[in-house]
Parts: sequence; C-alpha cells; structure tokens
Amino acid sequence: MLKYYGADTNFSLKDKVAIITGGAAGIGRATAEFFVKKGVKVILADLNPKVDEIAKSLSSDSIGISGDITNETYRQKVIQEAGKKYGTIDILVNCAGIVALDQAETLNDKMWDTTMEVNLKASFKMAQATGKYMIENKISGCIINMASQAGVIALDRHVAYCASKGAIIAMTKVLAMEWGKYGIRVNAVSPTVVLTELGHKAWDGPVGDQFKKQMPSERFAEPDEIAGTIAFLCSGAAAMITGHNLLIDGGFTIK
Repeated sequence: MLKYYGADTNFSLKDKVAIITGGAAGIGRATAEFFVKKGVKVILADLNPKVDEIAKSLSSDSIGISGDITNETYRQKVIQEAGKKYGTIDILVNCAGIVALDQAETLNDKMWDTTMEVNLKASFKMAQATGKYMIENKISGCIINMASQAGVIALDRHVAYCASKGAIIAMTKVLAMEWGKYGIRVNAVSPTVVLTELGHKAWDGPVGDQFKKQMPSERFAEPDEIAGTIAFLCSGAAAMITGHNLLIDGGFTIK
C-alpha cells in the first residue's frame, strides 16, 4: 500500500540508498551527483573499470561496482553488495543503455539483440532483483526506468531503440500494478535529446539545430534536469505517482 505521511515540502531523500546503473557517465552520473547532494548513499553500477573511483569522487560513502549489467552474476553482486554495506536498498535507477542506429530494412540481428539485452532485459532483471529484495525486506522503495521520447514516437533509424524503450514503458506499468500492494512505486522517465558527452557528439551542428526547431523549448535538455526529475519521483512529494511515464522533452511530443 502506498502510504501517505503528509506533504513532503523538502523533497527529502536524506539517508536513502540508491543503485544507479550506467552511473559512471551521462544521465546516470548526473543523477548520482544530484542524489549525493540530497544526502543519498549511492552504488554506481557501470562497465567503466574506474567506476569506484568515480563514486568515491562524489562521496566517500559511495561505492562503484564495475561489470556487465547483462550478466546475472554481476547483477546479483550489485544487489548483495548494496544490501551488505548499507543494510537496505530504497531506490533503483535503471540508466544503463545503448543506441544502435540503422534503417529497419538493414538492421542486423546482433544490433537488435544487443539493444534488447542491454536496454530492456537488463533493466527488467535489475528491477526484478531489486523489487524482490524490497518485498522480502518490507521496503517501500522506488524504481525509475530510463525510457525515452523514442518510446512514444517514431524516430528515423531508431527501430530497435524505439522498440526497447516502448517496452520499458509497458514493463513499468505492469511492475507498478503488481508491486503497489508492497508500497513499491515504479515509474519511467522519457527524455528528449540530453546534452551528455554522447549527446553533444550526436546532435551538435546542423542536424541538432534542425531538430530543435521542432521543439517548443527550442533547446535540448541538460543532464541535471533529468536528474532533478528523477529525484522528485523518488521523493515523498511523488508518493501518489506510480506506473507513470514522465516525458521530459521540451514539448516535442505535444504536436
């Protein structure tokens, strides 16, 4: 049951424990930085072998665990290490993901399978393992799945990516429906282009300028804007929000 404890005017996250996949860079790292400022203890899960150094640079009480999120043994290690060190897991943010671009008629099996393995299956398996931990330990936790505006609209050369993100939105709704009785909230966020390092490489220049003309905001999102939205959804101020897909797209999809 989603309990009401009164309006949280502070959007407090102090002393919460959060696992963030893909936490070494991009939106994941921005979320980790935002969380630490809000008093959250973070566990960063990322392929980057220096992820523990990155975590320690954010907070001495944070840890990073390097590995492949598509590997079951690694996923279990992340859950176990988080529980062992902090005694709880309050939040999971599924940020790890990839983009494989090609026309639908030429996209090969490897690109499709890898996209689904990383974006969809790994996100589900991390949510499944974390949800199970929360249920067994009677934790009213919060899970945030990284979807995309590409999950609700069509983008050229994005067939695998769009399919994976659309599936994440559907998955989020089912998890929210099944786990609400345990006090677990599950939501998705769907950003537009975000100006991470990879975002700049892909969208700086004429292509990006043309895309922005289609957006009421006339600009792309900054990583900390996505992080702030995630923090809100994890706070008590969002206690009645579950099963929702929150678009952060500068109005792109309203047309």
